[in-house]
Amino acid sequence: MSRRRRAEKREFEKDPRFSSTLIGQLINIVMEHGKRSLACSIVYGAIEKASEELAKGDPVELLVGVLENARPKVEVKSRRVGGATYQVPMEVPYIRQQGLVFRWLIEAAKSRKGKAMKEALGQEIIDAYNNTGNVVKKKTEMHRMAQANRAFAHFVW
Repeated sequence: MSRRRRAEKREFEKDPRFSSTLIGQLINIVMEHGKRSLACSIVYGAIEKASEELAKGDPVELLVGVLENARPKVEVKSRRVGGATYQVPMEVPYIRQQGLVFRWLIEAAKSRKGKAMKEALGQEIIDAYNNTGNVVKKKTEMHRMAQANRAFAHFVW
């Protein structure tokens, strides 16, 4: 980590079809090796599948619902105090919450073997919207860990 200056926050590009920065961010996270057109087809296919199954018209509303259900509010970070390392619960910034949810969605979709990525990502979006699945489970696990370590909350600085 550089000690010179803070990294600049860049704005996410809007996606071409829905002109939403949320979908643009999801496309960027899905993209591997610069293959944007493949990432776009995966994300658009997954969103269409999820919106058909949930009878949702607007895909941006669908993603906002997924974010509301799966965003972690607190996480634990390691702090070294006097030779001991403590897991200190800390509040998660909004931008990091979004990034974590999108990464968890893609990781859970990749772990579904035997399915195409469009189908797997669509199913994970549906599960997260319905408050079930691996992403929501990961969020509750993170909250449980923070709750268990709340005795060390005074080490936040």
